[in-house]
Amino acid sequence: MYNSDAALAGETSRRRFLSHAVLGTAGLAAAPALAQQLVDLKLPGGNAERPMTSAFPGKGSMILQRVHPPLLETPMEVFDKSVFTPNDQFFVRWHWADIPTSIDVETFRLNVFGHVNRPLSISLAQLLRLPRVEMAAVNQCSGNSRGLFQPRVAGAQWGNGAMGNAKWLGVRLRDVLDLAGVKPGAVQVRFGALDQPVVAGAPDFEKALDIDHARDGEVMIAFGMNGEQLPLLNGFPCRLIVPGWYSTYWVKMLNAIEVLPGPDDQYWMAKAYKIPATPGANVAPGAKDFPTVPINRMIPRSWMTSLPDGQAIAYEASIPVGGIAMGGDCGVAKVDVSSDGGRTWYRTTLGADEGKYSFRRWDGRVPLRRGPNPIMVRCWNANGVAQPMKPIWNPGGFMRGNIETTTIIAA
Repeated sequence: MYNSDAALAGETSRRRFLSHAVLGTAGLAAAPALAQQLVDLKLPGGNAERPMTSAFPGKGSMILQRVHPPLLETPMEVFDKSVFTPNDQFFVRWHWADIPTSIDVETFRLNVFGHVNRPLSISLAQLLRLPRVEMAAVNQCSGNSRGLFQPRVAGAQWGNGAMGNAKWLGVRLRDVLDLAGVKPGAVQVRFGALDQPVVAGAPDFEKALDIDHARDGEVMIAFGMNGEQLPLLNGFPCRLIVPGWYSTYWVKMLNAIEVLPGPDDQYWMAKAYKIPATPGANVAPGAKDFPTVPINRMIPRSWMTSLPDGQAIAYEASIPVGGIAMGGDCGVAKVDVSSDGGRTWYRTTLGADEGKYSFRRWDGRVPLRRGPNPIMVRCWNANGVAQPMKPIWNPGGFMRGNIETTTIIAA
């Protein structure tokens, strides 16, 4: 993380950002017209075709998982173009469908309260005047790749595209907490947002971090994304960035920061997004009554993006392959590939290191045989953690991280 002179960093950019008194998003609340094109996510449980749509404001061609609330998946070919995911094809996941369709940036306030000495009501103009930082970090849904779980579990049947990587521009959460003056005895910090439940009595979406994590200097409040202001569907006007942790903690349209003198015992921390307290969050299908903990740190993952699964190509003795990898809660150390079911592995060359929480490009070469070639990719992170061969299972469909295979047909 470092001081940034990127876009939005100057006074002119502050005026431009604040000059849009209302960010119009006409049609967000209405069901968008869907294109006829379908994409096959090749989910093992069937029902794998999804429509492509460009009908959501600020978004280009996306895989539509759900309209209300918006769930939009990034096509895998997007990840082959750059380690940074373009804003208009960055995945979207909301919990509640009552999302503001416009934001008045003049009246918006970020409220800081609770176990603090000085409750604050911070305008965007004030937020933009704080010291700025920029960080590259992957934002990945806890249920990314849930549709690949066998047996199938309930929830959005994502392929591998419920993730994205961006350069986030904003301010340290620690600096904002320091302005409010955290009182001794603070235990956690809870974050709330502008989206609202659509069912009477349903709990507002809120998440919490331990106080030391919230103040570690890496957690940030972002208003910029890849050199532009945040798209509304990705959290405009500001959102929480929790590097190395799953995106359930990356609260969008952030408007409330509450310092707590005890642990958060509300629904979204006490009951939702819980994983088995077992190695790899893995339990046997149908298991019950196992201990759980809130989902937290991400794990290493990698994908081949240079060719899609099932692609037929002319036979060659060997071919170049490439893709992306992530270390999870630390950097990528190495990536190996195999085209013979894991019997022989070949080291790849890693691309530029954009930071330990970023995607990293890898490129290599593998031999082929005529017929199907299952090309496997395996990442090791800087802590020495490697992707396992076998997939895990848990009833939430969370934290898939096994070696992924892309089959290429050589004829």
